[in-house]
Amino acid sequence: MNEETTFWKGSPSQWLNIGPFTTAIIFSAAIITAAVFSGPIFPFVLCLLIIPFLYAFWCYLRVRCQTFELTTERLRVTKGVINQNIDEVELYRVKDMVVERKWWMRLTGLGNVHLETSDRSMPHVDIPAIRDCIGLREELRKKVEAMRDKKRVREMDFDETGDSEGFDDLGEIG
Repeated sequence: MNEETTFWKGSPSQWLNIGPFTTAIIFSAAIITAAVFSGPIFPFVLCLLIIPFLYAFWCYLRVRCQTFELTTERLRVTKGVINQNIDEVELYRVKDMVVERKWWMRLTGLGNVHLETSDRSMPHVDIPAIRDCIGLREELRKKVEAMRDKKRVREMDFDETGDSEGFDDLGEIG
């Protein structure tokens, strides 16, 4: 029997925090400007700098503590800074994969991989802001097909009428 092995493990890039980091810098500059013009309460106004710092640090931790581990059998998603939530999706349950590369992500060499699954707890899984997203999607596609063959599972979709897509009334491919 083949043992389960990890073929990719990663976490999103901190580029996801460009907005929160920029906001924290702008608020820090506003606080410093207010402190300069505050006169005798200068030290107390400077104490407010802790707020944008804590906000930026929390955003950093939220992204840093999110990990994705792809093994030959499943995708394990770990989220949470203080309390951790670990969820898994069996690879044979992956129905569709989409790679999204927005303009700013292409500039930084990043991309998102969106997965649609038949898993009840995680019907949609997003792996955001990762490097070599196209390579990961191709490797994942191979592992999904291998897992389906190993488990002898076929993916079949049904439309609103209950008929399976791609088959006519006689069960032949149409």
